[in-house]
This record gives sequence, structure tokens and C-alpha cells, in this order.
Amino acid sequence: MTDENNEEPTMDAFFGSQFVSSQSESALSLLAFDEIQSRSQALSLRATALVFEDPVSRRLQEQIERIAPSDATVLIIGETGTGKELVARHIHALSRRSKNTFGALNCAALSENLIESELFGHEKGSFTGALTSKEGWFETANKGSLFLDEVGDLPLGLQAKLLRVLQEREVVKVGSRQPVPIDVRIIAATNVNLEDAVAASHFRADLYYRFNVATIQLSPLRDRPGDILPLARYFLKIYGDRLGYGDIKLSPASELALLNYDWPGNIRELENAIHRALLVCPGNILRPEDFKLSGTRNAETKPSVSTTSLESALQRLCEQAPPKLFEIIEEIVIRTAFGFCEQNQVQTARLLDISRNVLRHKLGLYGLLPNSEKKSLEANNKLELTI
Repeated sequence: MTDENNEEPTMDAFFGSQFVSSQSESALSLLAFDEIQSRSQALSLRATALVFEDPVSRRLQEQIERIAPSDATVLIIGETGTGKELVARHIHALSRRSKNTFGALNCAALSENLIESELFGHEKGSFTGALTSKEGWFETANKGSLFLDEVGDLPLGLQAKLLRVLQEREVVKVGSRQPVPIDVRIIAATNVNLEDAVAASHFRADLYYRFNVATIQLSPLRDRPGDILPLARYFLKIYGDRLGYGDIKLSPASELALLNYDWPGNIRELENAIHRALLVCPGNILRPEDFKLSGTRNAETKPSVSTTSLESALQRLCEQAPPKLFEIIEEIVIRTAFGFCEQNQVQTARLLDISRNVLRHKLGLYGLLPNSEKKSLEANNKLELTI
């Protein structure tokens, strides 16, 4: 959902001057900066909005306003699509660092080597393809804020290096021995339980404590229904204007349908639903049938597959009493989910509701990792034993 010919809309009139728009510098590094308006890269039309209408959101606003003026490291926890990056930008906008750079990196989107180069920078010739020296984002965001999304997916080796940066307030480029002092506020985010990751030895406890200075828990959209219609009207105006549809409104029945839907994809799903409805609506009033919402709040949960056959199979397996029964069941689940997702690790981790690091460990355990990733996992396991 991008349009390179349109600029990101101003939202001051809707939310006031505290709003900071969400944009992306490049598809490769998924990095975003406040100064991006002056660059030539394509702008993202994603406009996940902050709304403080629901009582839950008002408490969130109060918490943000207390935390923002300090330099404390912040950990934002929330489901996918709840607006974690936007909250990070809002914190930056309310801080004393607001006039300096805001950088954002999705830790789950890049390989370990690329993340290291993007974060810390590299010297010319430090690896194949390093034709010039490059400043890392810790240096670029100096005096500003750096948002690290999906920190639960950071490999252990990088966790150790990141911990040193947080402790020493200096970075060392790949291929260099010269430390560079930095002054950056870290805002981290995750959609997994880091305490569980620590208990499973997939996330360093000392790094978790460094992140967990000020914690913000973002509620899913279903738990703050007072925000649904204000968000819907905002997205309706933005996409209606872009499509040249003029004054488009929600019918009362549509408003009720939006309020009764559970929004498992949160704000991102609501935005896409509004955009899609505008494309199929024949008039200037959006009807419930334009949204095609598949479920409603308070609707009975009906499993899409029968559990009877699964229970029978497990019963027969238990009767055989094989050794390591739980591991056998776990391997079946991992193999089935991995095959269903066509060996896509990110999708498999989301389906099973576990972090990618945990999934990679399980895939390695059951011989499902590609050969190219086995050495990396073995190296991480050795590092885990030595730390």
C-alpha cells in the first residue's frame, strides 16, 4: 500500500502538534527518520495513528508523558499492529532529543551480519562488499533516539555486543578497534514475552534488565473500543482524499460492525479494512458488506478443524508410552507448522506464537534447518555456553 507520488499527510489538525508521522527510508534496512521529508526515497503511506479516546489509551498517554522527558531506556510490549513504532516516535517527539534524529530498525527483518553492520557501522574492506566505510545507526542517531523493533529476535552474539554498547556508551565499527562515543536513547519493542525467552536461554537476562527500565504495555485494539471509530474516521478521510472520493461516511450499521469486530490485526488491520472498503463501495456511505469482516466480538469460537481426531491420535500415542513423549509431540507440531508455512520461519514463529530465536533452536534440534543456517546456530549455541 504505497504511492510514491503522494507525500505523507500532516496530522496536526487531527491530533495536534505532538503527532510524528511514520515513514520508511528503504525496503532493505527498514529504517525511518524524522528528516526523511528532505530525502528522495519513497514514502510509506502507512499511517498507524495514535488516538487517546478510550480510557485505556488515556492512561497510556499519561504514562508516555511521564516517561518521555527522561533519558530512560524504554521497552514497548504489544501485539503486531498495535502501533509500537508510533509510540516510540511519540516518546521521541516529547523528549529533549526531539530536534535530533529518530532511527528505527526492525531486528527480525535482516540477517545477523547485516544488522551488525547497520547498527555499528563498518570499515572499508572489513567484509566482502564493504567498498567504503559506513557510519552505523548508533552514530547517525547520536544525540537522538534509536528504536529497535522485535528485539526478541536478536541473535545471542549481537545481544552481547548491544549490551556492551549500552554499558559503555560507545560503539566499535565492524573491522575497527577504535571505539566511538555515542549518546543515544534506546527504545526497544517486542511482541514476545522476553521473560520466557530469558528462562529458555534465548535472551540475555542482563540485556533484558537494561531494556526493562521503563515498560509500556500496549493494549490490543479489541481492549480499547473507544479508539476504533476515531481511527476509522481518520483512515476514511486520509484514503478518501487520496482516492478522490470526496466526503465518505460510515453508516450506523457499519459503525456497529466495526465496534463488534475483534480486530486480531489491530490498527493495521483496521486501516487496511477501511482502504479495501473504499475501493469496493459503490457510493459515499460505507456499508457493513463493504468490509467483509469475518468475525465479531462475543461470537462463539468455532474451531476450523475437528479436534476429535487429534485427541484420538494423542490418546493412542500416550497408550504406547514412548520415551520423551513431549518431545515427540513437539516435533510433530513444529514439522507440521513449518511445512504448512512453506519453510518460512517468520510465518511459522507467528503461527506458533513463539520468537524466531526459539523456533530456530527447535528447527535445529529436529534437523529442519537449512545447511546454510546450521553453522550460525551452532556458533550461537557455543557462544551461549561460554557467556
